[in-house]
Amino acid sequence: MTILDIPGVSNLRDVGGIPVGTARVRHGALLRSGQLARLTPAGASALEERVQRVVDLRDETEVRAEPSALRSVATTHIPLFLGSVGSFFEQDMDLERMYRHLVDDSASRLVEAVRVIASGEPTLVHCTVGKDRTGVTVALALSAIGADRDAVIADYALTASQLPAERNRAIIAYFRANMPDARNAIQLATESPAPVMAALLADIDQRHGSAAAYLQGAGLTDAELDALRNALID
Repeated sequence: MTILDIPGVSNLRDVGGIPVGTARVRHGALLRSGQLARLTPAGASALEERVQRVVDLRDETEVRAEPSALRSVATTHIPLFLGSVGSFFEQDMDLERMYRHLVDDSASRLVEAVRVIASGEPTLVHCTVGKDRTGVTVALALSAIGADRDAVIADYALTASQLPAERNRAIIAYFRANMPDARNAIQLATESPAPVMAALLADIDQRHGSAAAYLQGAGLTDAELDALRNALID
């Protein structure tokens, strides 16, 4: 993976280079990040040179609150959560349960996102901080083409170190002051533990056979899976 420093966007990286058997994920084919509302003009220009498609996984409320500053690139909005983001904090879900909920309830939307990646145009996938919705989507896309499991998990786990420290401090202070009894809120907002992604992918394998079979069961065709491989494998 290559961490990219572009003004105004955090947690931005290119997943190119991840092993797929004897091959690698193509550099420049799939990027991931947090939201793009704070992109500077220079940052927007830099991203425009790298990507031709954007998949925004946020819901309408999030998009209205922080509209993207990358307006010249074709953007597909696919809200992954069927409920509000806040509802997961209110229910005090842990990450493992939230990801299971996402995989079970939003399979068709995850397929929509993978279809954009399979189009073959350099694509950026993002949500608000680029951790959960983005993490699950990218991990599924990579796993569906047979990417190395440890490398996929490592890419997911890298996010925690890429979140702005000032943001994390503010969020932790808020939860401690306003939700002192919530056991999982800080993990939901700031962490990306490797064992959580490992458990999710293992659960998908156990219940569906593989990530590819999971996506195909939700509507991804054989031709689209081949297109995904062609788009991502160098």
